[in-house]
Amino acid sequence: MKRRVAVGFVFLLLVIPARVFAKGDISKITIQGPDLKIPIAITDPKTLPHFTVWNGPGISGPGLKKANKFIIDWSQRVNERPQELQRYQVSFYAEWPTERLIYVVFYEYNPATERGYIYLPGRTDEWYRLNVSTIFRGVEGRWFRASSEWDNFARPLILDAKAQG
Repeated sequence: MKRRVAVGFVFLLLVIPARVFAKGDISKITIQGPDLKIPIAITDPKTLPHFTVWNGPGISGPGLKKANKFIIDWSQRVNERPQELQRYQVSFYAEWPTERLIYVVFYEYNPATERGYIYLPGRTDEWYRLNVSTIFRGVEGRWFRASSEWDNFARPLILDAKAQG
């Protein structure tokens, strides 16, 4: 009997958080970088559902992997960090039950190739603990290409913010 209770408890710890947290819709995304005077805040309720963290490795459950709505193209892993590109911190916030920071990645864009890159902070990086407390993906510390949807959305925002600054 004790074994059944223990197994049930472990099952709940592994399964329920992803399903509960998946209901925490993204409430804000910010982009900040050294060449931006103030961070860019994305709060448009029509835009936010296009860029959720609840997709990709580490996510399971019905309907959670259907469409890639994160800013990463998971099929395009990059073996080496792109060189000499401007780095931006992209932070995701959700209502849990009040708004709080839940996930952080880094974005770099190469204007020559018109491709962006995303870095998931690794074990020795500042945001690793926050990220893995939200989602452990198993690919932390690696680079991926940004989704074209993210590049097409974020790049003009960054260029506009730089022009205004």
